Amino acid sequence: MKQFTGTFGWMFKVFMTTVILVPALATSAMAHYAIIDLGTLGGLSSWGYSINNLRQVAGSSTTAAGEGHAFLYGARSGMLDLGTLGGNNSQGFSINDFKQIAGTSETVIDGEEHAFFYSARTGMLDLGTLGGNHSEGSGINNFGQVTGTSETVDGDHAFLYRAKKGMKDLGTLGGYGSYGYGINNPGQVTGESETTGNAAYHAFLYSAKQGMKDLGTLGGSWSRGFSISDSKQVTGESSITGDTTWHAFLYSARKGMKDLGTLGGSTSGGYGINSFGQVTGYSDIAGNATYHAFLYSAGHMRDLNDLLPSSSGWTLMQGWGINDLGQITGYGTINGQYHAFLMTPVH
Repeated sequence: MKQFTGTFGWMFKVFMTTVILVPALATSAMAHYAIIDLGTLGGLSSWGYSINNLRQVAGSSTTAAGEGHAFLYGARSGMLDLGTLGGNNSQGFSINDFKQIAGTSETVIDGEEHAFFYSARTGMLDLGTLGGNHSEGSGINNFGQVTGTSETVDGDHAFLYRAKKGMKDLGTLGGYGSYGYGINNPGQVTGESETTGNAAYHAFLYSAKQGMKDLGTLGGSWSRGFSISDSKQVTGESSITGDTTWHAFLYSARKGMKDLGTLGGSTSGGYGINSFGQVTGYSDIAGNATYHAFLYSAGHMRDLNDLLPSSSGWTLMQGWGINDLGQITGYGTINGQYHAFLMTPVH
């Protein structure tokens, strides 16, 4: 569901009520939105990274003590502090439809960061590493499978974690390192990996049958995939010809990598994707003075700020996660502070 952003978990049509409702919402993707300020854990700032189909959000917030903690937000419960693995800081990057969260937390060992799996039943579990000192959890699907990155004896590698099998090294595209960011329900992973000769990082799509596939670029030398849907659509960002700037992309097996353009500025990046190919992310606006969150749907990129009431008081900076109901989370500024938000289409 992020996410993480994105990643990202869509059960094999368990939530039939969601499946029935989605088509009507998806065809009206450019409707105006209502927005909710998710608040903080007592500090000044918060960031929303992933949203599931039950309108629950995972992210990170500063606390009254000045630390940054992972949170779980629900409409009834508000923002719940998930704590840490013993250190001071943690971040919740992805949530599935069963309120399970993947993220990263400092441990008691000199602030080293480890990937974690969180559920209401187990609390925050340390997923360990592939033999090195640190790891990061980035994506989770509805089967509790987690992807992320771990230090190995050979460098940082993308991993796939399963409860009874532990952490599996996904390897690379021939280079030194790789990073896993998003995972779908079939267990396919997207991220970035160094290519042969360590020349550049390229977005990849990993599956158990085919291994790691290079998704190429938009004409430049590098790319990275952040989120993947159950139909193997991937969004992320890639440098364009000349490598002076980069654009958000939408990849599919049939059409390859499509440039989503920008909101008038030079750069953009796609962070979250839902089952209908709707993408959210960030883009420079005209003049490159700042960047705004966007929604891409049905071939068009729209500034999310243009879809809010003019009196909202928000400036939306980045969209990180989008669910199958078209609801979006991310962060923006409100009353001079960075806060996580939840946007819902109003049809």
